[in-house]
Amino acid sequence: MLRGKQMKSSKDGGASKPPKPQTGLVTSGRDTTAQKGFINPPVVRGSTVLYPTAEDLHAHRGEFQYGRHGTPTTKALQDALMTLEGPNCAGVGLAPSGVAAITTTLLGVLKAGDHLLVIDNAYRPTRNFCDGFLKRYGVETTYFDPLIGAGIESHFKSNTRAIVVEAPGSQSFEMSDIPAIAAVAHRKHALVIDDNTWATPLYHRSLDQGVDVSIQAATKYIGGHSDIMFGTISANAKAWPLIAESIRLLGVCAGPDDVFLALRGLRTLSVRLAHHQQSGLDLAKWLANRPEVLRVLHPALGSDPGHAIWKRDFTGATGLFSVVLKPVAQKSVDAMLDAVKLFGMGYSWGGFESLVIPFDCSTYRSATKWNPGGPTLRFHIGLEDVDDLKADLEGGFAALRAAS
Repeated sequence: MLRGKQMKSSKDGGASKPPKPQTGLVTSGRDTTAQKGFINPPVVRGSTVLYPTAEDLHAHRGEFQYGRHGTPTTKALQDALMTLEGPNCAGVGLAPSGVAAITTTLLGVLKAGDHLLVIDNAYRPTRNFCDGFLKRYGVETTYFDPLIGAGIESHFKSNTRAIVVEAPGSQSFEMSDIPAIAAVAHRKHALVIDDNTWATPLYHRSLDQGVDVSIQAATKYIGGHSDIMFGTISANAKAWPLIAESIRLLGVCAGPDDVFLALRGLRTLSVRLAHHQQSGLDLAKWLANRPEVLRVLHPALGSDPGHAIWKRDFTGATGLFSVVLKPVAQKSVDAMLDAVKLFGMGYSWGGFESLVIPFDCSTYRSATKWNPGGPTLRFHIGLEDVDDLKADLEGGFAALRAAS
C-alpha cells in the first residue's frame, strides 16, 4: 500500500503553518465530515472498487482503484505518518511487518550486480536477507563499523547503490553519525536507508538529516500494544518512485484491521513515548549503579560514548536499552530471568509491558568484534510503575547472586 504527497495550501493561497508533531499525531489523517462526524475512520475491508461509468473505468479515474493499492483507512494512516515524518517525506508505504518494509525497500533500490553497505549492528533479519536472498540474486553486501562516520567513503565501490544505517544499533546501541554518512553517500550518488524503529520520527526525523528512506517496524511503538505486525516505509522525493514501484510490483499490503490499530496507536504515541523515555532513563541510571552491572548501553545517558551524537540528532529517547553484567555463569543469569515477574521474556518491544532477553552479538558481527566483558541483557521498559519494576529487578538480582 502506498500514498504520495499531494500539495495543499491555505484558503488565502498561502502555505499554512504546520502543527507541532504532538498535535499532528492527533489531528492529521482525519476527515470527520467524510466520516459522518465520527472521530476515527471506519475499517474498510475490500478488494473490488466499482466505477460509475465505462469512461471512468478506462481512465482508472477515482481516488481508490483496488483494495491492495489503498482504502480510506490506509489513506488516513498514511496522511498521519507523512505529517509525522515532516516536509521531506514524499510518500509512505505500508507493509505487513517491519521485515517486509526492509526487504521491500532493498528490492526496490537494488538490482543484480549492485553493491550494498550495511551497518554492522543492523537488525539481524536485515543481515539474513542480505546474506541469503540478495546474495543469491547477485547483490554484494559489505558490513561496516557503526562508528566510521565520514570514513565510510573507503568502503565505496563504483557499483555501491545504497547504505543501510540504524541508530542506535540493534541490541548494542552504538550511535552512528548518520548526517556524515549521508553526506558521503550523496556525493557518491547512493541512497541512505535508515531503520528508525527505536526513536520513531517523533524523536528522530531522519529524512531531515540526509536519509532517503526511513523504515519502521511499526509493530513496536506505533502499534504500542503488542497485538499487530506492521511496517512503514517513508521516502523523500528522490527515492519514493523506487519504493512505490517496489510496493506495487511485489503486491505488498497490510490488513485493514492492523492498519486501523496502527492508526489508533499513532494517536497516543507522544504520551506513551514520553513515559517510556522517563521510566527508561530512570531504570538505566538505577541499573548503572548496581554492583552486578558492568555498564549500561543507552545513548541518552551522559556517560554513553554516543551521547553527543544522540543529543545533536535526536529529540528524545525511548524505553529500549541494554545492560552488560559483570562476569557470571549463564545459570546465574537464567536464575535472574526466571525470578523476575514484571519483565516478560519475549522477542519484541515497544508495547506497554516491560521485557527482557539475553543476547550475544558475537556470532553475527563481521566488521567489528563484540566483546562486552560480561553477559548482556536487553531491556524494554514499559508503562508500569518504576518502583515496582525496581523491586522486581531486586528480586532478580538476589536470585542471580544466590545462584553464583
